[in-house]
Amino acid sequence: MKSKNHKHPVENEFANMGDFTNNDTWRIFRIMAEFVEAFETMSQQGPLVTVFGSARTKPDSPAYKEAEKMGRILAENGYGVISGGGEGIMRAVNKGAYEAGGDSIGLNIELPHEQTPNKFQTHSLSFRYFFIRKVCFLKYTLGVVVFPGGYGTLDEFFESITLVQTGKINRIPIVIVGGDFWQKIFRELNKGLLESGAIEESDINLYKIVPDADAAMKYLLECHKYGVQPTVKE
Repeated sequence: MKSKNHKHPVENEFANMGDFTNNDTWRIFRIMAEFVEAFETMSQQGPLVTVFGSARTKPDSPAYKEAEKMGRILAENGYGVISGGGEGIMRAVNKGAYEAGGDSIGLNIELPHEQTPNKFQTHSLSFRYFFIRKVCFLKYTLGVVVFPGGYGTLDEFFESITLVQTGKINRIPIVIVGGDFWQKIFRELNKGLLESGAIEESDINLYKIVPDADAAMKYLLECHKYGVQPTVKE
């Protein structure tokens, strides 16, 4: 026989849901304010390239050093960089651009773990909401560079490629650095997607995998000089 005080586990887990939903209309104003602040800052910046990658990459790793080089050569070629503003790859690319005298923008996110703003930022924005931050990663960029990373990096890559694929943003070059890391992932993934008919062969041409920062920079410059052309896969 059940006790009169017995509560269903779902009721316990979501006991405060009512408080959350009652505040939704007021939350809209906070979302609007975050968009306004971000748009006012980002719209004043020069040509920018967004760089994604793991926050856990160590400074002595090849990927970190290559990302730092990426930031430097982007700045040397007249581009500012946008990163997530944290550690690892984000710190590396900000550091490279900052020390080369370029614009180094960090779009920081409030998280309970991992995200501490790095010091190599000429402009630093703080976001409460992931979706606003994601808008700013792509709204103001002329290209996307993806370094090795985990779920967050994959999420950012797939968001970028989906928006290009569906025509929701202009066609921009998307270049993935670190052939050995990424080839293994995408070889099987694309094989399964193509065999099931979930994507078309042309969709694989929406991005290019390259070995290093120099190759990524070359690809970006070619795309911006001649217009973005479909990449022929080897």
